[in-house]
Amino acid sequence: MAVSTTADHLPVVVIGAGPVGLAAAAHLVERGLEPLVLEAGPTAGTAVRDWAHVRLFSPWAEVIDPAAEKLLAPTGWTRPEGTAYPTGGDWAERYLQPLADALGDRVRYGVRVTGVARAGRDRIVDAGRDEEPFTVHTESADAGERITARAVIDASGTWSAPSPMGADGLPALGERAAAERVSYRVPDLKDPAVRARYAGKRTAVIGSGASAFTALAGLADLAEGEDGTHAVWILRRSIGANTFGGGEADQLPARGALGLRARTAVTDGHASAVTGFRTSSVERDGDRLVLGSEDGRRLDPVDEIIVLTGFRPDLSFLSEIRLGLDERLQAPTALAPLIDPNVHSCGTVYPHGVAELSHPEQDIYLTGMKSYGRAPTFLALTGYEQVRSISAALAGDREAAERVELTLPETGVCGGAGLYDEPDAGRSGEGAGGCCAAPATLQIGIGAPSSSGGC
Repeated sequence: MAVSTTADHLPVVVIGAGPVGLAAAAHLVERGLEPLVLEAGPTAGTAVRDWAHVRLFSPWAEVIDPAAEKLLAPTGWTRPEGTAYPTGGDWAERYLQPLADALGDRVRYGVRVTGVARAGRDRIVDAGRDEEPFTVHTESADAGERITARAVIDASGTWSAPSPMGADGLPALGERAAAERVSYRVPDLKDPAVRARYAGKRTAVIGSGASAFTALAGLADLAEGEDGTHAVWILRRSIGANTFGGGEADQLPARGALGLRARTAVTDGHASAVTGFRTSSVERDGDRLVLGSEDGRRLDPVDEIIVLTGFRPDLSFLSEIRLGLDERLQAPTALAPLIDPNVHSCGTVYPHGVAELSHPEQDIYLTGMKSYGRAPTFLALTGYEQVRSISAALAGDREAAERVELTLPETGVCGGAGLYDEPDAGRSGEGAGGCCAAPATLQIGIGAPSSSGGC
């Protein structure tokens, strides 16, 4: 560490009690370092619970961190069957909350981080900067607090910052004014109130990844029993051979099955696709909404809009920290070329650690889904390897920090969640084969999100 030995007694602050944040804490404990996990929500995995109805693409064996499992073992925790596919709710209740409970008072809830800086140094000051600890500014229901830390691991994810519907990356004209009719989450159509919102309605679904597939499949199921229910699927690109993912050839069988369900929604007439549509406006037409595009097209009115165009990191509370971020992805500079969706498929991204996650400001790390910036795919195993490497580096074990201890499955970093809570969804044997045909847009998240993801 760059911080002086007089700061060695200080905790390592971990922002977010989601999958990667809690894994970071477990690895720090294993290394003899003291973590302090700050979670904005009331429970572990607050953001994960927001999509409790969605099933992961990865089985239990790939979403449990090894150091976390060691910490849980003495508590009498029972490891879930490895080949089963958990929902977000399962993941939170059967793994994340027990892990947070095992960490005890090292985890604080209801604490929102509002700023991170070097003690007594704004981002301009060079003198003595690396020798000073961090100050982490927080707010809670009681009061604000400044916590002094030897290092900071930001695992706060991207769940709290969904991308808008505007094709230029900004809110479409009229998007905010129509907020009560716009959702940025996959709807839980088993909830009676949510079901009533979409039953018998015409709903626009904007997006081309696994989240959009999930919404399309769910709305198609709803249409089977509710006359008048129809989805208008809006894509910025055209429909091609890979639009619906790998299907039966997908090495993530659950994801492949989801793509096939979305295709069926279209072929059965429950959803109609509008391609090459880059949304620029939302206009009122009585009680309904009309979407306009950059090329001047206007669609027939819809009742509801579901925007599933990805997420982006909240960097606002890091404004006094010197981060090195890629200008496109907002990911660490050394990591960005490895995850750039314009260049790489998931199978060509390799595990990475402290070397790729370092910044000009020493001893602060963005991890988990947040480390990927705007890149659309992430794997929980990748996040666990990140924090293993970082924890080793903070403990002074550079050799272990630079050693790769993870062998990714052939599906690489393809990630996200996408299936509704169906007992038989995603069982092995439903498909095998190719990887990464369509990027997932539902990122798995933390505290809200903090979020780290799992496929």
